[in-house]
Amino acid sequence: MSDAKPRLLIVEDDPGLQAQLKWAWPDFEVIMAGDRAGAIAALRSEEPAVVTLDLGLPPDPDGTSEGFAVLDAIMALKPDTKVIVASGHGARDSALTAIAKGAYDFYQKPVDIEALGLIVRRALQLHQIESENRQLAARGSDDNRVLGRMITAAPEMIKVARTIERVANTNVSVMLLGASGTGKELLARGLHDASDRADGDFVAINCAAIPENLLESELFGHEKGAFTGAVKTTEGKIEMAAGGTLFLDEVGDIPLPLQVKLLRFLQERVIERIGSRKSIAVDTRIVCATHQDLEAMIADGRFREDLFYRLAEIVVRIPSLAERAGDPALLAKAFLARFAKEMNPAVKGFAPDALAAIDSWTWPGNVRELENRVKRAVIMTESKLVGAADLDLAAPDSSGAQVLNLKSARETSDRQVIRHALARSEGNISSTAKLLGISRPTLYDLLKQYDMQA
Repeated sequence: MSDAKPRLLIVEDDPGLQAQLKWAWPDFEVIMAGDRAGAIAALRSEEPAVVTLDLGLPPDPDGTSEGFAVLDAIMALKPDTKVIVASGHGARDSALTAIAKGAYDFYQKPVDIEALGLIVRRALQLHQIESENRQLAARGSDDNRVLGRMITAAPEMIKVARTIERVANTNVSVMLLGASGTGKELLARGLHDASDRADGDFVAINCAAIPENLLESELFGHEKGAFTGAVKTTEGKIEMAAGGTLFLDEVGDIPLPLQVKLLRFLQERVIERIGSRKSIAVDTRIVCATHQDLEAMIADGRFREDLFYRLAEIVVRIPSLAERAGDPALLAKAFLARFAKEMNPAVKGFAPDALAAIDSWTWPGNVRELENRVKRAVIMTESKLVGAADLDLAAPDSSGAQVLNLKSARETSDRQVIRHALARSEGNISSTAKLLGISRPTLYDLLKQYDMQA
């Protein structure tokens, strides 16, 4: 990243004020212009992020026509530039007109250097945020993906992803704890893909979906003739994942006798197929998941404590979808785009009532429920926009648990609403501010206050 100072263009025809402003910005590279031609030339050559523009420029120093002509030219040539206008001539009307034409903010003369400095730095920070958002958008749909696959903008899930990235290249066993439908297998695949085992196979098995009498064979394999129906020697899932990763979903459903055999593999890294006494060394990493309370199962004698500690060298708790503010709308848009392309190209998006319903629903079935509702809605809707009724969701319920600490309640509410709006606007600051009914400077102040990223 370049250490060059950000560029600030000051368009001002008063030589005294030019000198005063030039030395007020030691952290900027300041460029001066005194008329329209000079301002446009500087804009083309220097591409400043921020411009302060006096609307009273020659040949109309007592009016605003020349200043507005410069503003129009800047917006036409480089619309992402943050222009801050100044005028002592009908300041309020001029300011409103300038904002309507695309200016970022305004200040009144006589100039308060400290107040103007605050506006300029805030404009620069917003320009940088919007520039980063455009770069992310230019990379396509990867802008909200973590671990290559999972779509999220929620800090809670980003923290989970960062934890998984940190342990990916180790050989520790990882246990993913979370409710059904939160994306445990997706995270396990992400861990595999981020590890040095990515060239090996990722093998998944749902321990709850296989009858107890078949689960041992599925995991460890069997020799020909080991039991009725064993017509050939078959590798188990542990062997199939050699050099790669084995994902054991719903590990809490493994019966106690088989837990002993799995523990031996984790301790010695060897297996014995059913019907064989030959030990086979296998280099397979285990990642497991469950929605059950394994500690309670240990207390009840239904799960071995020593196996738990072998499987849970690293424990990652996955938040429910309801705890990931902004993600329901973000994921819903991704699902809609995919299903519309596959099944109903006439569908173009969500109606406002659908987005409101998505934001307010508690999603007891988590991401799986959201995916299913969107899929069904895309297939069944007769409109270009999917509505709340298509999703079989009621209008948002305004009732909720009472929070007695007003400051905490307000901050929590602000954070959730801002995240929802950012997700709906796909990170666009201007659209987010408009959706929230506040100005861009106010939104930026809130983002800074709550230490949130756009």
